[in-house]
Amino acid sequence: MRLEVRVEAGAGELRSLQGWLRSDPDVRRSAVSEVRGSTPRPGEMGTVLDVLQLVTGNGWSAASFVLALVAWRQTRPQRPRVEIHHGDTVIVLTDCSPEEIERATRALDAAADEDRDT
Repeated sequence: MRLEVRVEAGAGELRSLQGWLRSDPDVRRSAVSEVRGSTPRPGEMGTVLDVLQLVTGNGWSAASFVLALVAWRQTRPQRPRVEIHHGDTVIVLTDCSPEEIERATRALDAAADEDRDT
């Protein structure tokens, strides 16, 4: 499954997140990450390093991934908004409440199930 993670604070925060995810044994075992440029939005020129792209493999756990994102976010002084994109699905983490964590995990599990079925 291919995911894109965006953080409102920009490329520096994405590199921090990438390092955090690479240090998490559960995530590191099952996903490869790379900070990349994204397609400019209307009115913008060029590309910007603002996407952390992850490709997950067998053994990937949506719950471990979401909890790793939440743990990283809690270490940040400004606690940035985090968006997870998979196709047309966008999952947003803003307050990281138990309900938000559960909703994000369910959505990613559903996306992974769809990918396995296709």
